[in-house]
Amino acid sequence: MAAGGKGEIVLTGTVAPGRSFEIEGERLENLMLWGPRPGEAVTVSDREGRLFRARITALTGEGSTLYVFEDTGFTRANEVRITLLQALPDRERMELVVQKTTELGADCIVPFKSERSISLEERESRQKKAHRWGSVALKAAKQSRRATLPELLPYRSFADALSTAAGSELRLMLVEGPGSMALKDVLHESRARSVALLVGPEGGFTADEVEEASKAGFIPVTLGQRILRTETASIVGVGIVAYELGG
Repeated sequence: MAAGGKGEIVLTGTVAPGRSFEIEGERLENLMLWGPRPGEAVTVSDREGRLFRARITALTGEGSTLYVFEDTGFTRANEVRITLLQALPDRERMELVVQKTTELGADCIVPFKSERSISLEERESRQKKAHRWGSVALKAAKQSRRATLPELLPYRSFADALSTAAGSELRLMLVEGPGSMALKDVLHESRARSVALLVGPEGGFTADEVEEASKAGFIPVTLGQRILRTETASIVGVGIVAYELGG
């Protein structure tokens, strides 16, 4: 089974529809990350990674009662961990990236400054939006009935962003133009269970950035002949990785 994620609620014992479970301690802490309310439904798992839907029938500061009402038929056993390294886009595009890649299964989202991207300081001076990213991710995770919440790491430099992908088995960098392998072809040959996807700004990466990423183990790949906006490339890229390598 994939490693436990942020906000994951793993129930012990035999989990099946019609059973209630009392949770406290770490499980309660994970539940509280979802901003829960009595009567709300959440996705939980058993120790084998099977996913269930459960309703919160009681909630206090000391504990909660969850009533399992549905076996989803899905499991976390075949999930792939996806880390998205995203050059910070202008305007509301980052909110769209966070929302849609959360729905598609991104586990970690890392905004960074590249040579051709806007800085967070420039962006915030026009309209403060970074504080909304967590709320956007939470709503998207609930809407898509995820069992885990994505990690939203602080905005950082290009070099620091690359370092966050050091533990990923497969590291991919989206680039434009000829000479690179197609993303789908690379994925067809891979059995990686953790993937880092590096997406640049409008205008793409500089030659120095491509070289630096390549030295960090990133493979240049392309989504095809069309030139996509950065937010579109991120959404499509995460979706393809999740589909090709996920369960």
